[in-house]
Amino acid sequence: MLSFLPTATTIPLKVFCLGAHADDLEIGAGGTLRRILEERPVELCWVVASADGSRAEEAHASATAMTAAAVRCEVHVWDLNENLFPAQLGDLKSRLWELQKTFTPDLVLSHHLEDRHQDHRTCAEVIWQTFRDQPVLEFEIAKFEGDLGQPSVFVPLSADQMEGKLQHLEAHFPSQAGRPWFDADAFRALARLRGVECNSPSGYAEAFTARKLTLDFT
Repeated sequence: MLSFLPTATTIPLKVFCLGAHADDLEIGAGGTLRRILEERPVELCWVVASADGSRAEEAHASATAMTAAAVRCEVHVWDLNENLFPAQLGDLKSRLWELQKTFTPDLVLSHHLEDRHQDHRTCAEVIWQTFRDQPVLEFEIAKFEGDLGQPSVFVPLSADQMEGKLQHLEAHFPSQAGRPWFDADAFRALARLRGVECNSPSGYAEAFTARKLTLDFT
């Protein structure tokens, strides 16, 4: 469900973020989160579903740095078994249901429902089962599976926001250095393409899929 977000800029915007792995939120929506945090007060619930050991340390440090400007942020780093999310769907769903009892977001950010990575797709499925009355924006991640689609929502980024995102990824996820998909040029190229598609003044943007739009003319 996508509806108009609260327009009162003095009231914190409540954003729920779910990433399957330690760096997914930063890759898919890092620029957008930077922009939101720069432009208005924000309360965040930040969830990483699967990270342990050094990856959990990276996830915590990244979330702390990324959300430093937030009015409030609760960070949850869980220990679901990576690459086995479909078998753990019930556990993931029950954990999210507990969180939504105490945190009612204005906006939800998570994975694309057609993402071919099974962990990403399972997160997207559970998000739609959990948050039925909130706008959900599904972010994209370029990878081996080649499942980039045709997004419907674009967030233009300034050049500083784009470079800040890239610097953040490099600084906070050293364990991923050298992986072919974890590459600043690739991240910049996708943002440049999305910038062209939405005529971003800087040339850069992040893109999302919004499946439902509710218009409220009051």
